[in-house]
Amino acid sequence: MKVALPATVGFMTMDDPLAVPIDPYAASLPRKWMGTSVLLVDPVYKPEFEMPGGSIDQDGSPQAAARREVAEGLGSERPVGRLPVVDWVPPRPGWPHDGMIFMYDGGVLDEQEIAAIRLQEDELAGWVFASPEQVPTPVPAVLARRVAAGLRVVGGEATMSMEDGYMR
Repeated sequence: MKVALPATVGFMTMDDPLAVPIDPYAASLPRKWMGTSVLLVDPVYKPEFEMPGGSIDQDGSPQAAARREVAEGLGSERPVGRLPVVDWVPPRPGWPHDGMIFMYDGGVLDEQEIAAIRLQEDELAGWVFASPEQVPTPVPAVLARRVAAGLRVVGGEATMSMEDGYMR
């Protein structure tokens, strides 16, 4: 399960010690963001950036997991927004079961909320905001497709139903 903040509007300077550029790509991002952007995190256990999120506990709901994962990963208690994307994922090597990705709209972060982000250091090395055009560079292709689909419907009433990151 992934928790999205696909319609993040706010201000951030990369000089902020909480915004840790971890690699050359992150360091190359513009120094300030104003407008629509996507919050991406750098997991210590994966080579590519992801969206904040995690797994649903047994007997847990997707919304409860979204709240918990954002609180744990970013140190932020946020309401769970609407559901712009649901994606079925097939089994893969090393992961023998199919599953569902629930990508929620995390809403708009103001300057105070951005400044309050505190990463779960044993899982996340850093975070950045990326414009919709920049999202495909640091993330897996399937996530880039999900984000693009979510951005098309955020603010509306539609939910995109996907299969392995593709519209069917």
